[in-house]
Amino acid sequence: MSAAISIDRSTIERIVRQIVLQQPLAGPARGADVAVRPDVVISISARHVHLTDEHVEILFGSGHTLTPMKPLYQDGSFAAEETVMVVGPRRRMLPTVRILGPTRSVSQVELAFTDSISLGIDAPVRHSGRIEGTPGCVLVGPQGVVELKQGVIRAARHVHMHLRDAALLGVRNDENIRLRVESPGCTTVFEDLLVRADETSKLEVHLDTDEGNACFLDAATKVELLPSATAPGRTMQT
Repeated sequence: MSAAISIDRSTIERIVRQIVLQQPLAGPARGADVAVRPDVVISISARHVHLTDEHVEILFGSGHTLTPMKPLYQDGSFAAEETVMVVGPRRRMLPTVRILGPTRSVSQVELAFTDSISLGIDAPVRHSGRIEGTPGCVLVGPQGVVELKQGVIRAARHVHMHLRDAALLGVRNDENIRLRVESPGCTTVFEDLLVRADETSKLEVHLDTDEGNACFLDAATKVELLPSATAPGRTMQT
C-alpha cells in the first residue's frame, strides 16, 4: 500500500490554475462572447473618504489610528468606525461620511454625482488617486479640521481582478471593458469600466450609488463583463 502524500491548499490551487489556463476554451474563438466563470461580484461604493496618517491624527487626535468596523470584499480593506463631516462651498455639508482603510499616501473624497450636487462641488470623474486639478473641501473631525486643496472626485467605475481573471477575459491592467446588468425594465450597459488587475485582487466591480440605482442593481437577474468595442475579449457572467 502506498503512503498518502500531503499537499497544502495553496499548492493544489496553483496546480489547478495551471491546468485550467492551459486548456483551450470550448466554443467560439477569441473575440466572441464566451461564458467563463460565474463569480462576478458588484459592490456599490457609497460616498467615502480615504485619509493619510497625518490627517487621521489631525482629525481624531495625536496617535489615533483607524478602528476597523467591518472588512470589505478586497482583502485588507475595511470600513472604519470613524466618520468625518465633509463641507463644501457656502457651508453645504455631508455630516457623517465613512472613512475607509487602510490609510493612504494622499487623502481623497469619493462622491456620487448627487452628492457633489448637494455639496455644491463640481467633482470630476477620475480614477482613484488621479486627483491633480480636482476641487477641494474641508473635513471636520472631533479633534480638528483639514482643508483639502484638491482630492474631491466622482470615482470612475472600475473592476478589480486577479491577473488570471484578466487572462481569461483577454484584457490587461488599465484597459477598459463593459458591464451589462440585466434588471427588470432597465437593463443597462456601462462602458469604460477600468480594469485593475494584479496578483492579489478578487473579481469585483465598483459602481457608485447613482449607477447602482440607475441599473436597478438590487433586482438584477444577470451581470456580465463584456469586451469593449475596441479590444475584443471574452465574457464573464453570473
